[in-house]
Amino acid sequence: MMMTEQQKIHPVADVEAPHPTAPLVNSRSARSEKGDPELQQYAPRRNIPVYHSKPPKKKRGCCCKCICWTISLIILLIIIIAAAGGILYAVFQPKLPKYSIDRLRITDFQLNTDASLFARFAVRVTASNPNKKIGIYYEDGSNLSVFYTGTKLCEGRLPHFYQGHQNTTILDVALKGQTPNANALFSALRTEQQTTGSIPLNLRVKVPAKIKLGKLKLWKIKFMVRCDLVVDNLSAAASIRIKTSDCKFRLRPF
Repeated sequence: MMMTEQQKIHPVADVEAPHPTAPLVNSRSARSEKGDPELQQYAPRRNIPVYHSKPPKKKRGCCCKCICWTISLIILLIIIIAAAGGILYAVFQPKLPKYSIDRLRITDFQLNTDASLFARFAVRVTASNPNKKIGIYYEDGSNLSVFYTGTKLCEGRLPHFYQGHQNTTILDVALKGQTPNANALFSALRTEQQTTGSIPLNLRVKVPAKIKLGKLKLWKIKFMVRCDLVVDNLSAAASIRIKTSDCKFRLRPF
């Protein structure tokens, strides 16, 4: 029996059954968990700062090494210099030269009309070199001055010469000078001479010299000699007696 078109059977959809194409999870929640790939492509990236532990400073170590090396070199240099000095001292056995003032003569000592004091002295200096292996070169530019109570009366120069080993040299040095406004000074000298019979004088010697060690001539140094004298008078007509004499010697770099 033929069915009419109205009687054709069509499947009826089950309302309670889930739709086969419907997703079980909400698409928004899924995108929120994994991120929307479209949003991830265009979303700005945030740079998160990463902190690293600082490596140990090497500069401080280098500075410490440099300081240690410098101190070591200085100590080594001091040891070398001390050893060389000890060897030189043992070989040459240096001794200080000795000086003395043996005679003082006055050829002119008068007060001029302009109140200046004119003086002309002659001093005998004895220089002794007690060293067996050391010579002394006395160079040009020396000075010998005579002072009374801090006032210079006259001055002169020592000759330049070479003094050999264990040698004693006698030097006669001529001195002259003129002191302005010396009325009070001349009166004090005369008064001291008449009352005490002792006049203190001070002689200062400055000599540039070079030391000779064997055949080696060293650099220039300065000899400083100071002699404290006490004489009985400062008269040009009378002989002068040196009561006491004390000379001290020291070295200075030139």
